[in-house]
Amino acid sequence: MSDFSPHGDLVELIQQLIRNRCVNDGSVSSGEEHRNTALLESFLESSGLPIERHTSAPGRDNLVARIEGSDPKAPSLLLMGHTDVVPVNARRWRNDPFGGELIGDEVWGRGAIDMFNLTASMAYAMRELARAGFKPKGSLIYAAVADEEAGGTYGAEHLLKTIPDTVRADYVITESGGFPLPGADGTKLPVLVAEKGINWSRLRITGTPGHGSMPFRTDNALVKAAEVVRRINQYTPATRIHESWRTFVSSMGLPEELTKPLVTEEGFVEAIAGLPLGLSRMAYSCAHTTITPTVMQAGAKLNIIPDTVEVELDVRTLPGDGPAEVAAMIDEALGDLAADVEFLPGKEHGATVSPMDTPLWDTLARVSTRFYADSSIIPLLMVGATDARFFRSAGSVCYGFGMFSRKLTLDDLAQMGHGDDERVDLESLGMISDLWDAVARDLLV
Repeated sequence: MSDFSPHGDLVELIQQLIRNRCVNDGSVSSGEEHRNTALLESFLESSGLPIERHTSAPGRDNLVARIEGSDPKAPSLLLMGHTDVVPVNARRWRNDPFGGELIGDEVWGRGAIDMFNLTASMAYAMRELARAGFKPKGSLIYAAVADEEAGGTYGAEHLLKTIPDTVRADYVITESGGFPLPGADGTKLPVLVAEKGINWSRLRITGTPGHGSMPFRTDNALVKAAEVVRRINQYTPATRIHESWRTFVSSMGLPEELTKPLVTEEGFVEAIAGLPLGLSRMAYSCAHTTITPTVMQAGAKLNIIPDTVEVELDVRTLPGDGPAEVAAMIDEALGDLAADVEFLPGKEHGATVSPMDTPLWDTLARVSTRFYADSSIIPLLMVGATDARFFRSAGSVCYGFGMFSRKLTLDDLAQMGHGDDERVDLESLGMISDLWDAVARDLLV
């Protein structure tokens, strides 16, 4: 594989995106993506591209730039990155999570792989293509959107509702994919062709208030909630092998004795227990609807036994599961406690999938060999949520893809996303920016 090195201003761009601290905690007043939108607008100004900014709420800005195609009938491509990041516990990091420091050959900071590596490199490729006079038949669109980390209400969803003709495209690429995996017959590069649904929900656990000095035989909602959380954490829904996971496993070229347990529902959890950490986590989530307790709100005062506790759940659903199925799973997990717990479904969007027999799939297959000569692309289910779901619902073919070097393993990437010590290496940045140029020139000309 050739050595890929990013140009200096791409490194500086991702560093500043990190330093702008566009932290989205889910409230409408958070995010403040206008800082990163202004940065990207300034970065793209010298390209001569038409640039639009669209504000969905105070401080929640989105950016769109286009290279208009010469043939209205030719396929169009949208490169889409988000400009917000999730909160961080800085005490757990080895370096400043918002320092954007270049340490060795790695840029450190919140958002480095989720997803400023893509957002910045897409902007860089867009600028360089425009400067080079790129004249495609199909239109190339770049969108830097707000609020992806809290559901996309003020970002991708807003743009599709208010300016659909400006951002809608035949094909969309967003996060993530493209991390090299060793296969039996060469390097495998996952393309995220499907995405689990979301059902962000709450549980309300009730008890009886009382004086904190007299806990004996009380109905303490917080104590009850602790047991609720324990049961949900231990609960394993039924294993279901989705077609994208079956295809992913079969594409790895492994011997049948290794492949069969990974595509068989009975004994699946036991079979993946021996896999490397990152792969085992991904495998489990690809085959299960997951219910993860993440936030608890309880108590009004130190000396009052709480009568109400709310637990927030990050629920990611397999195709076919909706609020009714999730509620049934929670009832099954809670058993005799279910009567004391109210299920409150929240933001919900079903699982989505895009076909593989498309010109964009063929393009990705061709250009990927420039980075790994022995590579082939394979489909995979995205176990998190991205803005692709909005565009799939609007009729676009959407893939999650990128390009990574071998310097960061799947275990590294799995633990860094929304976790500690997030960083991206310079070779990966160079590969990704070259990837977008190659994709545009292959698909759109």
